[in-house]
Amino acid sequence: METREELGEFLRSRRARLRPQDAGLPSYGGRRRVPGLRREELAQLAGVSAGYYTRLEQGQSPNASDAVLDAVARVLRLDEAERAHLYSLARPKPPVRRRAARPERVRPGVRVMIESFGDVPALVMGRFCDVLAWNRMAHALLAGHLDFDAPDRPAERPNIARLMFLDPHTRELYADWPRKARSTVADLRLLAGRHPGDPALTGLIGELTVGSEEFARLWAAHAVGDCGTATRAYRHPLVGTMTLMCELLTLPEDEGQRVAVMNAEPGSPSEEALRLLADLTATATAATRATASAAAATTTTTATATATPTSTAAPATPDTFRTGRRNNRLSESGGVGVRQSTPGTMEERPCR
Repeated sequence: METREELGEFLRSRRARLRPQDAGLPSYGGRRRVPGLRREELAQLAGVSAGYYTRLEQGQSPNASDAVLDAVARVLRLDEAERAHLYSLARPKPPVRRRAARPERVRPGVRVMIESFGDVPALVMGRFCDVLAWNRMAHALLAGHLDFDAPDRPAERPNIARLMFLDPHTRELYADWPRKARSTVADLRLLAGRHPGDPALTGLIGELTVGSEEFARLWAAHAVGDCGTATRAYRHPLVGTMTLMCELLTLPEDEGQRVAVMNAEPGSPSEEALRLLADLTATATAATRATASAAAATTTTTATATATPTSTAAPATPDTFRTGRRNNRLSESGGVGVRQSTPGTMEERPCR
């Protein structure tokens, strides 16, 4: 969808949720032709002409001033995330000619950081919610049914939004799945405003729209929000219900990458459940490594046995070395020398 069409739909969705009396306008009763505020009413409250606001809603005013956008945002009662989204849509960035997209990478320092959290689940998300790296606890908490090394293979990387709507394990994990689903869609909508026309994001949204009616319905509502601090309840298949505080941290040196960290309240039953999950994860990890080590040892032993030569030559003995020295002396004196032609056999030849 083009940015100007996105802008129009966003503004109409925000007009529809406001009643005239909410904005201080008189209500004369009767049925209105449009839900919420009319364009003329919003323009009046924002202090602009109806024609100018109409052009803005149609994406025909790319040079709208800060004062106009702020006035529209005030009338529509937009929060900070919605206001930022309005600015992104009203002033779209010019298209940038990109080279072939390279897979996102996690800086080594960031990877070490999330691994250092130990028993605290932590992961790194890319620009569009791909999991770029996670520690053992985040994997055990969110997606133990997936391969731990999947984030290291760009073509197989888990995507938080895709898991949320297309993976039944993830749906069961969240006790309040509808709330988490709404926040996920709101975050994607914000990202779409920041990266208009990006083929990776457009493809993800198209896949989710086709694959999930719930996503399509939520996407059409134009909810906008930034997934930041939140407290969520999880129903883990191994340790039961726990409530974790989720913090989302932006990495300023890595475009669009964010770190998610999940903690339990100290001394709470959730902390006990998280500790139990840590113990189970450590046990499973140790067992996996032991199995891998045993398999590697078996492979090495087999390879060594296969590579051992089956020569029939007689082993070297002190007599052999003495014979060799004697033959060397004979050669120097012009006598009969010895030439080794085949392993284990000797033949006489005249020395020259």
